[in-house]
Amino acid sequence: MFGSVYHQDAGPPSFRKRVRATGWGSLLTPAGSISRVTGILAASLFWGASAHAANVDVAIVFAVDFSSSIDPKIADMQREGHAAALTSPEIIAAISRNYVGCIGVAYFEWSSPGHARVVLPWTSICGLEDAKAAAAVISRKGDAGFIRRGRGGTSVSSAIDIGSLLLDQFPGKAAKKVIDISSNGENNDGLPVQPSRSNAIAKGYTINAIAIPTEDENPDEPLASYFARSVIGGSQAFVMTPKGPDDYTMALRRKLVTEVSMNDERPL
Repeated sequence: MFGSVYHQDAGPPSFRKRVRATGWGSLLTPAGSISRVTGILAASLFWGASAHAANVDVAIVFAVDFSSSIDPKIADMQREGHAAALTSPEIIAAISRNYVGCIGVAYFEWSSPGHARVVLPWTSICGLEDAKAAAAVISRKGDAGFIRRGRGGTSVSSAIDIGSLLLDQFPGKAAKKVIDISSNGENNDGLPVQPSRSNAIAKGYTINAIAIPTEDENPDEPLASYFARSVIGGSQAFVMTPKGPDDYTMALRRKLVTEVSMNDERPL
């Protein structure tokens, strides 16, 4: 029923597309991390709303592509897929089996550098009612895909940077922190992925992904292979790809169960 699951490639990241440089390049430090200026700007953007979280087993940032390639059908699939996955019996059971019995989740949408918005700030999910409340926010406020003009390209590097900043500012303690990317394209805007990826991994974060296949995808060069080589990283990292739109919710649910269940450490 599901497509393939690809685990992290031990080799160095590679890129199949030329990445267009942007003004963010001046904010990249020699070590490859985003500068303090970027952090301040991102913090002012993302913490306008109150965040609610406490000590959890796993903190997961859902980083959802809403670039110009995301049409209403794909937007609905991502938005409702995440909402459905959070409230599924498998997820609730996986959460309850952990040490604390709670996870922290945040959900933001991204495209080109400078084009991002938080849909759900940090929220603790400790049971079905919490999950339903979080899912309702995602379903109500998430992208519908109708207004795509001006959103630009697909900056996976920006998605990782923003996800890292959100994890940096998680208002609690978590034994594991995950950036969970959902996208239908490679990095084709903003900075290269490698510095952002390396920075997140150096902080102990795991980058996982769900690669959405396009109708014209080359079977010899699937998007999931690119994500496996160039994007995912960290402890037990993996990328999952559904066979098609109808499998997305089930693949996402399976992916989230894996992320919640793989935690084998007590929160700090």
